Amino acid sequence: MNAKAWLSAARPRTLPLALASIGMGSFLAASVNAFSLRVFLLCAFTTIFLQVLSNLANDYGDSVHGADSAGRQGPKRAVQSGEITSRQMMTAMILFAVLSLFTGIWLLYEALKDAPAATIGLFFGLGLCAIAAAVTYTAGKKPYGYAGLGDVSVLLFFGLLGVLGTFYLHAKAFSPSLVLPALSCGFFATAVLNVNNIRDIESDRKAGKKSIPVRLGREVAVNYHWFLLAAGFFCALLYVFLHYRTPWQLIFLVTVPLLLRNAVAVKRNRTAAGLDPYLKQMALTTLLFVLTFGLGQLL
Repeated sequence: MNAKAWLSAARPRTLPLALASIGMGSFLAASVNAFSLRVFLLCAFTTIFLQVLSNLANDYGDSVHGADSAGRQGPKRAVQSGEITSRQMMTAMILFAVLSLFTGIWLLYEALKDAPAATIGLFFGLGLCAIAAAVTYTAGKKPYGYAGLGDVSVLLFFGLLGVLGTFYLHAKAFSPSLVLPALSCGFFATAVLNVNNIRDIESDRKAGKKSIPVRLGREVAVNYHWFLLAAGFFCALLYVFLHYRTPWQLIFLVTVPLLLRNAVAVKRNRTAAGLDPYLKQMALTTLLFVLTFGLGQLL
């Protein structure tokens, strides 16, 4: 077994981004004295399993559909290079789908065992949707990522559903203003995907993958990137304005230079090699944003 190939296929650098929405929802729950360590850990494990499932499915699906061809400028993928066979990748996808389902059911038992059946059913359905979305982004006969709908999926699962769902599992409550920090996470996560899609614009175009940059062109996609970063920042600022208590709530402003650095880099770098480091940089910036924003709510 090629452990290095499997580690590369799992793409561990995407995990901080996957945990960002769980962290945001948990910080917000802690700010109203509703934090549960057990719920947090189960949310984290479920999210990690889902993210790895998505990465494996992406490796498999893009190789099958041709986006990970020999002409691709980004990092080589495991199935594309032949280090992992399609059958092996499918087996791994099934394993991580089962793991995410197992921890997800355990999570619902711990968090919602006293909740109405309708609430449990709703969250179980959302969990199944998350598994399906992780797989069908690039795998299957009609992957929605090839239709340019990946941004919508990321905004929903890494933003609204991730943050609001985590908060509810902790607190068994909901507040409309929580949509703002949820959108912040969603916009920043979508920005990570946008960097990836700008990097892969040529190979995606050849493979018929109609991502936002392919549909709109690089220049418009860069402007879209600036919008995503500005919108994420504005939503966080508006939430603090609506719930202002102390200047500590503004410590997330330390991420502004990092957001600007990412925006400028995406505009200036026109090669895959030049853009690739800013995928990781944007993911880590999102995690830092969540940590500083969350701590600001607690101090």
